[in-house]
Amino acid sequence: MSNQSPSAPERRSFLARLNAGAASVAALAMGGIAMAQVKSPATTRWTPARHEKDDWMDELPGKHRLIFDTIGAEGLGQALLFANNFMRVNQTDYGLENSDLAVIIVVRHRSTAFGYSDAMWAKYGPSFSARARFEDPKTKTPPKANLFNSEGYGELLPSMGTTLDSLSKQGVQFAVCSAATHAMAGSITGAGGDADAIFRELTSNLVKNARMVPAGIVAINRAQERGYSLVSP
Repeated sequence: MSNQSPSAPERRSFLARLNAGAASVAALAMGGIAMAQVKSPATTRWTPARHEKDDWMDELPGKHRLIFDTIGAEGLGQALLFANNFMRVNQTDYGLENSDLAVIIVVRHRSTAFGYSDAMWAKYGPSFSARARFEDPKTKTPPKANLFNSEGYGELLPSMGTTLDSLSKQGVQFAVCSAATHAMAGSITGAGGDADAIFRELTSNLVKNARMVPAGIVAINRAQERGYSLVSP
């Protein structure tokens, strides 16, 4: 069997195919490099919007931030108790001062009435009691004062004797729901009454260190966006 060398045309055809294949491989490689060099768009980090009416939360002094969400008498009483524990343990075990702690207690929904003074409870106690589903544990009647600011109830209330005033003296702030207060004013006046006048009266008679917020649930959201830890007793 004889070995025959490929003819010149065959050699040219083979070299042409070889060069074409090499060019294709090179093109693919360059394309891969080009794609690798194209950076994927950076993911934009979400940051919450800031609103001036919420800036008071940042103005509170404190190295640690805590907010309580309360929607009823039981939850509010526990929040008072736990807030007092938070303040006390940070002082005794960490050597911190009251000014090192920013603490807010939100009263909304059925706990809203406890953001009002004794004078308002004396005047509108039955309406407050009905809306809060709360009665004086001693008399079993609608309270004539804000019992979470009253002495002598001790274990009869979930606050175990911790009062609103005792916490306000330590710098704790109270945020009272405006939306719920409007509803409260409406229930007091009934049909045909001046609910706006009652609303103004209630908002002018808050407990110490209390302020109105547009809605308690919004305050909870804004506080968490500003670094407050949430407790919902």
